Amino acid sequence: MLIWTTRISKKKTVLAVCALAVLVTACILFSGQTQRELGSTLPQLTNNEERVAYLQSMGWEIAPEPVETLQFLLPEKLEEPYLSYNELQDSQGFDLSASCGKQVARYTYAVSNYPGRAAGVQANLYICEGFPIAGDILCAGENGFQTTLVYPEQT
Repeated sequence: MLIWTTRISKKKTVLAVCALAVLVTACILFSGQTQRELGSTLPQLTNNEERVAYLQSMGWEIAPEPVETLQFLLPEKLEEPYLSYNELQDSQGFDLSASCGKQVARYTYAVSNYPGRAAGVQANLYICEGFPIAGDILCAGENGFQTTLVYPEQT
């Protein structure tokens, strides 16, 4: 039989309990973050057909091929104009700050069914690691606008 004894002071006991509490808290926070990522309702859009279907599911009639594709690196910290743009994205459930420092692809499609506009309207869809992180409907020029991907209600 082996007997092991040790002397533990109150100070060491308090330090051990504090270290254990920090470790448990970190595990809880990490598992909560993983749960949110796994429970995300955003669809994975890894190819053009999935991107087109996503925009069509929102009510948009778009050209089957993008008119422009652009790859860029999102900055490590959002500054203007990204901060203002992120406010628009926040209103539709996206958040650019979660993708800071990552490679992003922007796919631009021609929209043919924007109410009151026969032409000149585009849909931008921003994809990072296969998931949509932002998007907008844009009309440049005179009386132009930029709005969310939500299809406008007819009144």
